[in-house]
Amino acid sequence: MTESLSIAEARKLVLLSQKLPSNTQKGRSIDATLAALEHMGYVQIDTISVIERAHHHTLWNRNPRYKKQHLDDLVSSGKAFEYWSHAAAYLPMKDYRFSLPRKHDMKTGTQKHWYPRNDKLITQVLKRIKEEGPLMAKDFDQQNFKKYDWASKPTKQALEYLFMQGDLMIPYRKNFHKVYDLTERVLPATVDTTMPTATEYARFLITQYLKANGLAQLPDIIYLLKNVKAAVATQIESMLSNNELISVSVKKDTYYALPESFSLLSKPLAKSKLKILSPFDNLLIQRKRMQALFDFDYLIECYVPEAKRQYGYFSLPILWGGRLVARADCKADRKTGILHINHLAAEPWLKKTEAFASSLIKELQPFMAFNQCQDLSIHKTTPTRLKAVIESTLESSKE
Repeated sequence: MTESLSIAEARKLVLLSQKLPSNTQKGRSIDATLAALEHMGYVQIDTISVIERAHHHTLWNRNPRYKKQHLDDLVSSGKAFEYWSHAAAYLPMKDYRFSLPRKHDMKTGTQKHWYPRNDKLITQVLKRIKEEGPLMAKDFDQQNFKKYDWASKPTKQALEYLFMQGDLMIPYRKNFHKVYDLTERVLPATVDTTMPTATEYARFLITQYLKANGLAQLPDIIYLLKNVKAAVATQIESMLSNNELISVSVKKDTYYALPESFSLLSKPLAKSKLKILSPFDNLLIQRKRMQALFDFDYLIECYVPEAKRQYGYFSLPILWGGRLVARADCKADRKTGILHINHLAAEPWLKKTEAFASSLIKELQPFMAFNQCQDLSIHKTTPTRLKAVIESTLESSKE
């Protein structure tokens, strides 16, 4: 059986599955952060800090009470850990065993690392951490360890090999630099470390993705994952035949969904609530999917030469009315306390500019506070007249 959803219904299902916009939450704020991480399955770590880094930004958009200390606290308490999803990420510890297939593949060479392998150096680095305890990459630069064959860059590569194949974990960071220690000294004793079967792993990938994203096609589920396509495809067919999955038609494209997800369609979507998203937000990370479902053609331009940028260095997609309606190239100047919007570009079809401006100004207040800013400077808008509308709305809000 194939269900049919309108594009508006499909977008609603995706957004509610992604917990966007966020709902009012009760209980401790750190518990809400953990619940968001466990629901999404990961948050991507990013080093760019023109605004708050992506992992903080993504969680803050699901938990308005989020504090930057939460991730460190969850790692130190054994409820979260750093590893790899499609990229470097924080993951919930409850899913630890499902990181083991990649670690096994890395260790056996089934999956290749992007660094050349130096077994002698890997053994030396591991020995030193066993003897001395947690160390950072820079701790291997000291010249008094000449009995070992290393230099800074190769030892960093060896550390990453040991991390990716599961011998080392990251118990904490110092000034955002990784600290490495033996997995056996970091991993809580209660964590399940049994290797999942290929079937278990494939079913986990399917159900986790669909819980967090509502709808999926096969390429979505296996995005940047290796050696899993055949097993996932087989399990999709098995789950369809057992009514554990539903086939869903959206604009003549076929997606898959969990049957229980359809109950979300009876819940309200806070369309008037605007959210300024990270470029690495879980909703957005698969650009082709966003174009297909949200008709939003997005490219982060920090990797594009300045002369070729259309929107700016770090444009942030803006969610409003159940759609992605604009993007804002932002930079937080923490020294002056000014949030600069270098370029705010609305999608050409956006007509309700006054209502949009009102929702934007309302969200900018907590967004500025989240970025340690007290003042706002808007430099350019597309269309040009949008700047006057926003500035007028801003003045009216102060009266």
